[in-house]
Amino acid sequence: MLNKELSGKVAIVTGAGKNIGRSIALSLAADGAAVAVNTRASRGDAENVVKEIRAAGGKAEVFMADVADAPAVQAMVDGVIKSFGRIDMLVLNASYRKEVPFIDMSAEEWRRVMAVTMDGSFYCIKASLPHMIKAGGGDIITFGGAKALSSCAGRVHVAAAKHGIVGMTRTLARELAEYGIRVNCVSPGPIDTSRPVSRTDAKTPHNDIPLGRLGTPEEIAAMVRFLCGSGGRFITGQTMHVNGGTQMSS
Repeated sequence: MLNKELSGKVAIVTGAGKNIGRSIALSLAADGAAVAVNTRASRGDAENVVKEIRAAGGKAEVFMADVADAPAVQAMVDGVIKSFGRIDMLVLNASYRKEVPFIDMSAEEWRRVMAVTMDGSFYCIKASLPHMIKAGGGDIITFGGAKALSSCAGRVHVAAAKHGIVGMTRTLARELAEYGIRVNCVSPGPIDTSRPVSRTDAKTPHNDIPLGRLGTPEEIAAMVRFLCGSGGRFITGQTMHVNGGTQMSS
């Protein structure tokens, strides 16, 4: 039996019931990690992810929590420690992306995006950090987004939150390096979440994407897996753009 690189390690993946979060949970589990599959409301989806992981011989459990609720996040982290004993990877995939023109945007809509993206990241990192330090290091993966980091009408709240996440990522990478904790941001471009997860040949032409197709959830998961493995050991404070060339940076 081949030794899997992430064997013995534990990952929390927020928003992991479907789409990108699901693919990340499956990818980390396939390489040996025990996975805490988090979702706010989609218990059935999360349970299906856990079943799939277990069917392949992996370890996983569902942890229901709204990441914008600090006590709920603390309860989730306490549950992960009770079940798995440690935390090595924290993947902050949960998000809220409702589009609304700024002129029509309510304070409640603004706060919901900030609560999930910014507050949720803060709560999850604060609750997990002591356990990651105790484990001797690890990886925190935040999430940006190509349109949010460039511009997209109707998503002023999302853009503001995602730029905040990039700033948080860079600053935490500097602060937490002494503990052996790497902090990186994955910024997906246009991703096809409408097709079965097993399909990786989305070849429909897209003139605004240099590679000519939408990305897949598995391609985002592959970047997360890379950063959490040996290939990412000397990478921290970076925003990794996985977007088919829709956004290019120096």
